[in-house]
Amino acid sequence: MGDRAIRDSRRMKQRAIGRWVAALALLLAPVQAGAWGFYAHGVTADIAYANVSPQTRAKITELLRQEAMLGTPECRIRTIAEASVWPDCVRRTFWRWGYTAAWHYRTTPICEAYNPRANCSGGNCVTAQIERSHRILADESLPAHVRLEALAFMVHFAGDIHMPLHSGDKDDRGGNDRVTDYGIVPDRNLHSIWDGPLAERAITTGPDKVLRRYSAEERTALGGGTPADWGRESWQISRDIVYPNAFDVDDPCASDLPGETALTQEDIVEAVPVARRRVQQAGIRIAELLESAFAPGPLPVEDRQ
Repeated sequence: MGDRAIRDSRRMKQRAIGRWVAALALLLAPVQAGAWGFYAHGVTADIAYANVSPQTRAKITELLRQEAMLGTPECRIRTIAEASVWPDCVRRTFWRWGYTAAWHYRTTPICEAYNPRANCSGGNCVTAQIERSHRILADESLPAHVRLEALAFMVHFAGDIHMPLHSGDKDDRGGNDRVTDYGIVPDRNLHSIWDGPLAERAITTGPDKVLRRYSAEERTALGGGTPADWGRESWQISRDIVYPNAFDVDDPCASDLPGETALTQEDIVEAVPVARRRVQQAGIRIAELLESAFAPGPLPVEDRQ
């Protein structure tokens, strides 16, 4: 048997083991599963809640009491963590909420210059919807349940924009079309890996806890910027880290990339700190959005440029 045949045989065995492990994990895992929708989103919201003032917490609690007015009993909003996953939950009821699908991302090809105004016709993209939701949340003249809906969208979308593949891709729907093994777990896709297991590993490992009250110095280092800035950061991370890491290339724009790849353990270890920082940045920036939305004073000025 030649060297290539031996390698192919080993790969087939590894994938078979991986499928068995994945199947077992599905049997043992809780029913609730998902991407930055059901774990990382909740953590970013909880980070935000831990880093806002008591006054802002009280105003959030007041809005949460209006949950019944939303008319979504299948998708509860009793806590800010539940609010953070509500937009993904209601999207399943397509006849009512399907129009919001395009609000979760705004991708720019990594091999083109970043343009914060592109791919956002009619405000149907994540950057515009963060700004819109923030404006609605800040307007105390609006009904409380309308503001609660805006809070949920804002918290969720501010999380989405920090996941790199919601902002940068290479003609593959944000990595959804790249079949990617995650260690010994086969046949995932690049997007789902950064959404799910990589984010989960980033949150649960590291020198300190991700969910905590951050110091003023840490909040300054992690926070700041606008939704357009956050999208640019994610686009650059996709270009400079996500694709080179996944395909073992220095320049992902130098040539076409294969439709299948694999993240080795070394690749995963290298990517974890990047994912961890994006979760932290999302949490602190959501806190800043909440503080500014609930602060007294004039409403945010609409940007029509």
